[in-house]
Formats: sequence, C-alpha cells, structure tokens
Amino acid sequence: MEQIIHAGKPINACEVPISYGLKLDTLSCERDSRLLFEHLSLDLSSGSMLQVMGPNGSGKTSLLRILAGLMPPSEGAVRLESNSGSSVMPLNQMLLWMGYATGIKMLLTAEENLSWLCSLHQQPQSQSQIWQALAAVGLRGFEDVPCYSLSAGQQRRVALARLYLNPPPLWILDEPFTALDPQGVTQLEQHLVRHCEAGGLVILTTHHTLTLTPARFTTLALGS
Repeated sequence: MEQIIHAGKPINACEVPISYGLKLDTLSCERDSRLLFEHLSLDLSSGSMLQVMGPNGSGKTSLLRILAGLMPPSEGAVRLESNSGSSVMPLNQMLLWMGYATGIKMLLTAEENLSWLCSLHQQPQSQSQIWQALAAVGLRGFEDVPCYSLSAGQQRRVALARLYLNPPPLWILDEPFTALDPQGVTQLEQHLVRHCEAGGLVILTTHHTLTLTPARFTTLALGS
C-alpha cells in the first residue's frame, strides 16, 4: 500500500511500521525556467542513509524540500510504502525536516525553543526530556540561556537536540554539520548511524566528508 505525501501532524516513531520504504518516482524540478534535475527515480528502505551531493545550485536543497513536502515537484511523485503489506501513515507524519537555517528564535532560551518546536512538529516533551536532549548535544548548563548569546555552533546544537526528543523515523537534513566543531561532527555522525541501525531513514546534504556511515549508505550526485 502507498500514500502520496500530504499534510498531517507528526506521530511518535514507535507507531510506524518497522519496515517501510520511500519511493522517488521520476521526479523533475524546474526553478526560474531552469531545469535542475529530471526523471529521478530511487527506492530507499528503512535503515538506510542517502547523501545528496552536487555543486551549489544543482538542486540539492530543492530535492530535500520536495521530499519534505515543502514544495511540489515539476513532475513525478514521492511515496511512502510499507514493506510488510500493512498501511502506513502519510509521509510527512513520519518525517522531521531541518533546513540550513537553525529555525530557532533568538530571544527564546534553548529550553523554550525546543519546547515550542516540539509542540509544533513533534510530541510535547517534558522539561526533563528537553534538558536530557540538550545535555546530549553538549549544552548542559545552557538550558535557560537566550539563544542570541550562544555561538553559531551552540545554536546549531539547540536545533539538533530535536533529534534526541523521540523524533519521527525519517530525517531530512540540509547541511546539519554547519558550524559544528570536530567533537560535534563526530557525535552527530554517530547519532545518525545509530538511528539508521535502529530502522530509521536519513536523507541529508552536506559538504562535510562523512567518516561514519551505516551499512546501507547511498550517494546521489546532482548536476553531474
């Protein structure tokens, strides 16, 4: 069974089928009368990671935005399919999108940002859960600090803390390593691999050379 992407509220990851796949069916994307890519078809299964590569302007972010349901393709469709024969939830009920911008409010504290972000896009989280997530990204003691006073790397860590707050199983991440120091890069790589090994699915763009990848790892080159 399959369902074409449409609007809905994210659900708890434990409610989704263990085995599922994401199908890109002859996708094409045209922006400002310029064809970025066409006839793109790909099957991705739970437990895998896809790195989208290519030069600036090749359509990497546009592809991720199409997959996240933030813009329509010029042609083609994105479908979520169950590999077990059971029904599946709509695609964007199963995904967490993180764009190049951190998406946090500078006047709010780290805790306040995660609280409202989770209320909008994930299941509500308790204060203790939010503090644990901030500790996991190296921000213990910064829970009540306004984000405008944090460094760019710390602001990125606030956004990445969402990945530790019981997120949906499909992660679509645009340049998640931006502004991170080497320790933060290694920690994020490890977390992404663990997520895939637990049955999650990660699609990301990055100019960073990945040193850790799951067993099922694929690259897609655009603009080549």
